[in-house]
Amino acid sequence: MSEISDSIQAKCLAFGDRIIKLNDYLLTQACKREDVRCKKEKSGRIPIQLLAVANLSNQLLRAGTSIGANNAEACNAISKADFKSKSFIALKEARESLYWIDLLHRNGYLDDKQYESIYNDAEELVKILVTRCKKLNEVEV
Repeated sequence: MSEISDSIQAKCLAFGDRIIKLNDYLLTQACKREDVRCKKEKSGRIPIQLLAVANLSNQLLRAGTSIGANNAEACNAISKADFKSKSFIALKEARESLYWIDLLHRNGYLDDKQYESIYNDAEELVKILVTRCKKLNEVEV
């Protein structure tokens, strides 16, 4: 990989690390609420009070960690078309992450400071990937 690709991948990995830690934090915080009992139920079901945050957090976990996976695939692409496809998928996942971060904030699972921090990181990845994808489209013309 080039130095630029290495730098982008390092940012993707750091963002993925943050998303994993955020997922753990959100579920732990939800379990600490007085109205939620997080003891292991025989049924193995998630308590109803946790479903919303668990589902939103899982969506963010999937999208946020997928950015780096798709970027890694792009950097090891077998063709220019494969590189372009994986780069655009990484961009789509970064934009999807912004959506889930917004929803978590709007519904009170992230405070303003947490929101701004993680949102800014995701937005930085979007900008980097938009620049790459624009260059890929210019090359085709």
